[in-house]
Amino acid sequence: MMAKQRGSGGVGSRVGGGAGRRDYGSPSPLTRAVNSVMAFVRFAEFEILFVLFFVIAYIIFKDLTSRPEYNQILVKKPGGPDWWPY
Repeated sequence: MMAKQRGSGGVGSRVGGGAGRRDYGSPSPLTRAVNSVMAFVRFAEFEILFVLFFVIAYIIFKDLTSRPEYNQILVKKPGGPDWWPY
């Protein structure tokens, strides 16, 4: 029987593990900007969703109230108090 030799060039025999990895020093300005934005989003997630909810609700309400059918409910009819015209 042949005994296995250690360090014979297998996958686990590499020493250093960080081959091909370069250290460029500090990150680029774009990387720092993206990291700052992501940190802000993680920090203010609830507030962003809260404001977004009200903006979407406002847009939907504005769209609904701009329709002529809805406007007829709010406008006083010239023929007197006609509360239920249908």
